[in-house]
Amino acid sequence: MDLAFLTGGTGFVGANLCRLLTQQGLQVRTLARKGGDRRNLEGQNVEIIEGSLTDKSAIETGVAGCRYVFHVAADYRIWIPNPEEMYKANVEGAENVLRAAAKAGVEKIVHCSSVAAVKVPEDRTPVDETSEYASLDEIVGHYKKSKYLADVLARRLAQKEGLPVITVNPAAPIGPYDIKPTPTGKLVVDFLNGRIPSYIDTGLNIVHVEDVAMGHWLAARKGRAGERYILGGDNLTLKQVLDLLAEASGLPAPMFKTPYAVAYAFGAVNTALAVLRGTIPMAPLDAIKMAKHYMWFSSEKAKRELGYSPRPARIALKDAVGWYLANGYAKVPAAA
Repeated sequence: MDLAFLTGGTGFVGANLCRLLTQQGLQVRTLARKGGDRRNLEGQNVEIIEGSLTDKSAIETGVAGCRYVFHVAADYRIWIPNPEEMYKANVEGAENVLRAAAKAGVEKIVHCSSVAAVKVPEDRTPVDETSEYASLDEIVGHYKKSKYLADVLARRLAQKEGLPVITVNPAAPIGPYDIKPTPTGKLVVDFLNGRIPSYIDTGLNIVHVEDVAMGHWLAARKGRAGERYILGGDNLTLKQVLDLLAEASGLPAPMFKTPYAVAYAFGAVNTALAVLRGTIPMAPLDAIKMAKHYMWFSSEKAKRELGYSPRPARIALKDAVGWYLANGYAKVPAAA
């Protein structure tokens, strides 16, 4: 039985990947922080290695004897009071895992990056893996900057130092086991709780989280070291996403479009007040800045080289709605 080490098994994408790997007949180890939320591992036949991404000893224990390593763990927050923590987890943590895996003789290392590391399109034309940022200054927000730096690191380790690292770049995953929830999942939860009275003119790429998990496995089996593969789904406007959520839940979709300038002003004030109060902003300014661009991407390379085949966004959103309602994140609508 092949052995796989997984970071992030307690999280959203990692929980789905953990289930997929066991279904594929692999023996799975996963890294989990001491005192962290382990609900996503309940009922799973996995070995837990206690530690963090900065705990080199725990990582070395985890990768020992493995055929595959999947580095999925990351600090995914659009706004953070102490950015240094995010860079330590997302960049330094990635290097710790990738180097330890290579030293242990792991056959394939899959690094979970993000489309945040791919330069967003200037218009509504979906971009592919060749879309590169010229410098860090072009990138909005510490999360995107940290994921970009880790993405560059992973490809450099493969291309310059020969590490067997394949990079995957998920778009906006939606589906079950998003216990936090993630910023994308929060959009669904807020919709179900009636907290989205309007929308702005933006676009995003929605993909079922189970398809993202499968993309990781396909990358381990068929991916080329040093390459990156976008794991996306459907490119949709935010209005289309909200309409699909309305279809899945029976709740009405917002009809009013907020001008970008108004949203920007609200985000600036909301973020400034949150900093003063020591709270989390409802509408982080970085999120508003990101929304100025249509975050549309092409997954043709993954389809062509890996056999990646994502389901329609309608299914992803329906499954997400069902999971959040079943797990008490919102009351079941009377019409649902």
